[in-house]
Amino acid sequence: MSEILQSTENIIANTTGSAIGSTVQPGNVASNLFQVLETISYWKIFVTILCLGLVYDQISYKIKKGSIAGPNYKIWPVIGPFLESLDPKFEEYKAKWDSGPLSCVSIFHKFVIIASTRDLARKILQSPKYVKPCVVDVAIKILRPSNWVFLDGKEHTDYRKSLNGLFTQQALSQYLPSQEKVMDKYIEKFVEYSAKNDYKPQIFFHEMREIMCALSLKAFCGDYITEDQIRKVADDYYLVTAALELVNFPIIIPYTKTWYGKRVADMTMKIFEGCAQMAKDNAAKGIQPVCVLDAWCKLIHDSKTSNDEDSKFMHREFSNREMSEAIFTFLFASQDASSSLCCWLFQIMADRPDVLNKIREEQLAIRNNDPKVPLSLELIDQMKYTTMVVKETLRYRPPVLMVPYVVKQNFPVAPNYTAPKGSMLIPTLYPALHDPEVYENPDEFIPDRWVEGSPASEAKKNWLVFGSGSHVCLGQKYVMMTFAGLIGKFALETNWEHKVTPLSETIKVFATIFPKDDLFLTFKRRDPLTGEIEA
Repeated sequence: MSEILQSTENIIANTTGSAIGSTVQPGNVASNLFQVLETISYWKIFVTILCLGLVYDQISYKIKKGSIAGPNYKIWPVIGPFLESLDPKFEEYKAKWDSGPLSCVSIFHKFVIIASTRDLARKILQSPKYVKPCVVDVAIKILRPSNWVFLDGKEHTDYRKSLNGLFTQQALSQYLPSQEKVMDKYIEKFVEYSAKNDYKPQIFFHEMREIMCALSLKAFCGDYITEDQIRKVADDYYLVTAALELVNFPIIIPYTKTWYGKRVADMTMKIFEGCAQMAKDNAAKGIQPVCVLDAWCKLIHDSKTSNDEDSKFMHREFSNREMSEAIFTFLFASQDASSSLCCWLFQIMADRPDVLNKIREEQLAIRNNDPKVPLSLELIDQMKYTTMVVKETLRYRPPVLMVPYVVKQNFPVAPNYTAPKGSMLIPTLYPALHDPEVYENPDEFIPDRWVEGSPASEAKKNWLVFGSGSHVCLGQKYVMMTFAGLIGKFALETNWEHKVTPLSETIKVFATIFPKDDLFLTFKRRDPLTGEIEA
């Protein structure tokens, strides 16, 4: 670079010297520049451009950073903490949250701002004018550009309204019978799986992901999806999770994570297209809904004969492809988060037998000592303590730590800082759920903190598990219903033990959060009335 500068100085000196007392001839300057360029090798030009790029990268980072917390300079030029991000650690996230209300990092071309307080998180979640949800660059390729989750503004609001009818109390009650069959099946499966290992604790991480996938698919697709298809999706879906990790390559290259994830997504949506058509055929025959697709097709079918213009607009004729993409987003939104909750819930219950015994007592009481009473919304509404346990698990180990958004226009997120357009702005949910001013002893598991009228139950602003604003989770009632029913049935009919390891309470980040040892459990059959455990 110094040689280039020296050559340039020589041009200026020669040209200036020859120009004294005469008019500078443009041809002389051009000739001299051509001579200098001939003497410069390509690698010198490359190094010069590289150095200028590195300087620009650092200056750009400093300008965007402003006064918020974060490294003064990018320690690793251009890539930033990319290598560390390939293996994210909860402790590093927490250190970033503790560093200040707003902090930042820069990875490649992405400037990332992290908001760690409750009020900042809520402000971001409730500001659709300035931000919109952002997964990762490759998400639009995997979920497809036509998918409703990428709509913004009124289009998104209108589409979302068309989906609200799928998660009403009446609709949820229709999904329970098929879900209970799945629960019964997996009670048997978990016991048999444990028996094959002589009831010695073994990793149940994959089994927890499988049961949650099966429950979701049955609720979404009913009997339209076959057992083989459920097993295939459950086995392969983790490839989608891996492809959509926060840090990944933005393009799809054959045989990479993103390539495998795209293949699984396309295969799954193809299955859902077939299910959608079968649901439409049944809706035309007047068959009552038993799953999400049924409920959706019935709304579409009923709107055709309705005099309500809003109904006709909201429930227009959706194509099989559109419906398959929407159902896939339901699976995408639920699979990793529900698997996380399932792992922590079973671990926490096994490690706290007093809590598990209270659940069992409640389950028998609301059933009048008849464990064969089928699940219903009326029954689940009586599961007060069981629901508090589920809610405390969501607070204690919230599956989703952060929700990434992209800034659509310069956003004055704080009095002293404006998030630049194009940056990624990430509200953090964990600190609000562990706020000691709201939750006494926040790092302890205390289900009774959720009794009606308690400080925790009244602190609505801190309850960010399901988000807030226009993108709040559609299925939050579905989640509470499913897990209260699930843990209630397992508590009555099985006894499970957890092998505690040094990594059991260490948090592993894989899209959501899991026990780092992958959860060592074993299950045995239990008599619901006597409590006797089968050998």
